[in-house]
Amino acid sequence: MKGRLAIFLTVVVMVFVLVALNAASYVRVESEREFEMAPDRSTLNTGPTGTRAFYDYLKETGRDVSRWGQPFRQLNERGRERPQTLVVVGPTRVPFGEDEAPALLQWLREGGRLVVISREPGPELMPSYGGWRVSARQAEAPGPDVRPDDVETMTRGVPLLAPSQPTPLVRDVAQVTRSRFAARLQVIREPESAVAVTGIGAGPPPSIVADDDNVPPPAPKPTAGIDYDRSATPAEPPPSPAPVEHIYEGGTHPGALLVDYVYGRGRVVVLGDPYVVSNAGINRADNLLLAANVVGDGPVAFDEYHHGYGTTGNKLFAYFAGTPVIWMFGQAAVVVLAVVWTRGRRFARPLPSPRPDRRSKLEFVASMAELQQRARAYDLAIENVYTRTRRALARYGGLPATATIEQIAERVAARSGRNSSRLSALMRECEDAVAGSPLSARRALSLARELRTVERDLGIQMRAREIRQAETRSNN
Repeated sequence: MKGRLAIFLTVVVMVFVLVALNAASYVRVESEREFEMAPDRSTLNTGPTGTRAFYDYLKETGRDVSRWGQPFRQLNERGRERPQTLVVVGPTRVPFGEDEAPALLQWLREGGRLVVISREPGPELMPSYGGWRVSARQAEAPGPDVRPDDVETMTRGVPLLAPSQPTPLVRDVAQVTRSRFAARLQVIREPESAVAVTGIGAGPPPSIVADDDNVPPPAPKPTAGIDYDRSATPAEPPPSPAPVEHIYEGGTHPGALLVDYVYGRGRVVVLGDPYVVSNAGINRADNLLLAANVVGDGPVAFDEYHHGYGTTGNKLFAYFAGTPVIWMFGQAAVVVLAVVWTRGRRFARPLPSPRPDRRSKLEFVASMAELQQRARAYDLAIENVYTRTRRALARYGGLPATATIEQIAERVAARSGRNSSRLSALMRECEDAVAGSPLSARRALSLARELRTVERDLGIQMRAREIRQAETRSNN
């Protein structure tokens, strides 16, 4: 009973585990509706908040574009091919690690180009430099029911924006469509004391301290020591650390939509509205041209690690990620473990292992005959043959096995016509030999031959009948 209970519980547990795995690996066919309040800005997302259309456009136009699936600390690893431009579209789902911000700043100082497209970029993505910093302020936040594919709702009351000045980032761009929820980028000049204390950047010290958001940044001063002799080649002045506002909007909530500035030997480009590059808004006005100018022509990598699509060490699992194949392997592993556990566990009382008889019947007969011959036990040989013959003769005469020799001989003689006295004498001599009367090997062989002759003549051969009965049982 205990063994059956264990088997029943094992089957129940295995069925429960398989059902749980099937429920966990269930893939929803219908796509869930996306809202602007909780967007998915991944290049793998084909929904209205994703950036798959922009990524595919860059691919189709021959740009060197890829997806970055590792933490930012691997940007500075030796032997790894590093991108020239890293694009981070926010908000991200995976927070930035403590060691990622220093690695990102080091990559920028060595000549990297960071493109940040977000309404609320974090300070690790907009580092201060040279006494200047850029802050983002969102005038209106999307509600929980705002659908990104509703153009009327996303752009209600929003004017088309034109570039503030001709720069490479707004080349061939006449007008840009932003959403109602775009961030206003403010360029702020930090106090000289803050620059001295924090040691921000390597640019020239600021000459004006200004925190007013409406005060435009001053033009960069010419660098001292430049040779203005026409015959001499002038030295190129270092780039100004002051941020450049490429698209600026005034009104009630003034601010820039697109800003870039120098950081070491690299640059940081900030676009304050992901709607411009999203699948729902990239086809509005000249948004596509602006997005293509922002990312540039060099090797471009879109950050997918912080969107939850980081690559794993095992390429096989990475290939089947997001499909039920991995869960199928898990179910197969559960079944294999269950089989191994049941095969290695005893569910009943212990039984001795069967010992097959490796000898045939003829080998057994030959062995017994040899033993009897060596022991001169001829009486046992006669007993083996006579006992079965006597029982067959009694059955032939219709008598019980306990009948006397004379009764059996008379009844067999009456039915078969044989000599009753001779059959009686043969049976008597066999019984005397079985009882211990002296018997030679020659006489024992003669008695056995006579008994077999009687069986053959009367048609009562025990061995042939047993064979026929065995064949009948096997056929039935």
